[in-house]
Amino acid sequence: MAINDEALDVIFRSARTHRAWLDKPVSPALLMAVYDLLRWGPTSGNSNPLRIVFVASPAAKARLKPHLSAGNVDKTMAAPATAILGYDVEFGRFKNQLSPQSTSFASPDPAVNEVNAFRNGALQGAYFIIAARSLGLDCGPMSGFDNAGVDAEFFAGTPVKSNFLCNIGHGDSSKLYPRAARLSFDEACSIA
Repeated sequence: MAINDEALDVIFRSARTHRAWLDKPVSPALLMAVYDLLRWGPTSGNSNPLRIVFVASPAAKARLKPHLSAGNVDKTMAAPATAILGYDVEFGRFKNQLSPQSTSFASPDPAVNEVNAFRNGALQGAYFIIAARSLGLDCGPMSGFDNAGVDAEFFAGTPVKSNFLCNIGHGDSSKLYPRAARLSFDEACSIA
């Protein structure tokens, strides 16, 4: 069953990347609801390598700030929350829980697992944005940070590596740039 046009507008067509935020908090319950929704999206072998740290407190923001590119500091400090979306390169330790029937859940080769964790973690990062928008939040996904610094600060001692950041909250629509173009089907796609 397809969802209606209003839902498609909320998730895709009318949704925008926000850089300015209203002074309106995002509750822990809403952050949990975002995760509870995104976790149902498919990943290869049900690997589920996404790991998230929600940076919301002033103390956590102070820890994140030195690792941000200059152009991302103000918008990130103003956001009610910033999700550090990472991927667990040792996702295979959850095989019995997530995919007990699989004979090829994780590889004995760490390099193969890293590629798969990154790919599927990024896929889950896209689900994160869709879930957040579906629940009434605006998103500002971004690169522009020191991955090694963020990993040392937030994922030290774990097999998790950062992929991208996403500011979340209630965006200030008055500060949006004009909508940028997108490639047409013919520019981006072919049917073989």
